[in-house]
Amino acid sequence: MNDTVTIGGDLTVNRLGYGAMQLTGRQVWGEYPDRDGGIDLLRRIVDAGVNFIDTADVYGPHTNEILIHDALHPYPEGLVIATKGGFVRGGFELSTLDAVGNKNYLRQSARLSARRLGVDQLDLYYLHSGQATDVPFEEQVATLAELREEGLIRHIGLSNVTLDQFRQAQQIVEIAAVTAHYNVTVRTGQDLFDAAEKTGAVVSPWHPVSLTDGDKTEQAAAVLEPIAKQYGVSLRQVALAWQLQRSPAVLPIPGTTSFEHFQENLAAAAITLAPEEMAAITGIAG
Repeated sequence: MNDTVTIGGDLTVNRLGYGAMQLTGRQVWGEYPDRDGGIDLLRRIVDAGVNFIDTADVYGPHTNEILIHDALHPYPEGLVIATKGGFVRGGFELSTLDAVGNKNYLRQSARLSARRLGVDQLDLYYLHSGQATDVPFEEQVATLAELREEGLIRHIGLSNVTLDQFRQAQQIVEIAAVTAHYNVTVRTGQDLFDAAEKTGAVVSPWHPVSLTDGDKTEQAAAVLEPIAKQYGVSLRQVALAWQLQRSPAVLPIPGTTSFEHFQENLAAAAITLAPEEMAAITGIAG
């Protein structure tokens, strides 16, 4: 198994990243309650070797990007920070989440993310949603392509998109990364995963270690428990090891607010599952 993955042909990062979304308030709204603890966690994670961090402007909103800046800026050499734009949040309730594709809104979002993160260029910038209806999807991608031409964005990613949208975007600009709902129990992003992998794009799966998505929870436990017992690890560690071995294009970004849980995730990268174990896990939702 490769220990690294390369984004856009020139950004090589370690295979296990960190998703920072949980470092916000309840329901991903407001400041993370233990700000000093969040700063300490981010620093310890980077010190442990993680050099890919995923965030978004809607996390907080904005507080997550600011926390990453305050914890890690000036950034160590080789640290890649991915962020996203296109979602808006009107309040604490998740029902206020919406998507906006307006050209100047997206341009503003990218520029303000760069300002909050303290960078001149965003390493990887995702369109956070393909669900905006105010502007055609292709025009939203074209806006990010313009920002790439201008140098604000280095590489473009897509999140919450369909396979057709991914293919439409490819006709406009190179897509370096996608996110897809893909784990042991749910593979709704399988077609997108496969298409992205063929183009050389990196795939960051949603809920990479979740065992309760969908209706395969009991089946997953029956398969994973004997494997976990054999290796002396947790079910989630087996799930993460499976993710890492499934494809060299996968860049999991499990999130946690606990350094101990983070260390467990790191340890999962050292597990090498046998082919028959990989096949059994794949078959859960295959």
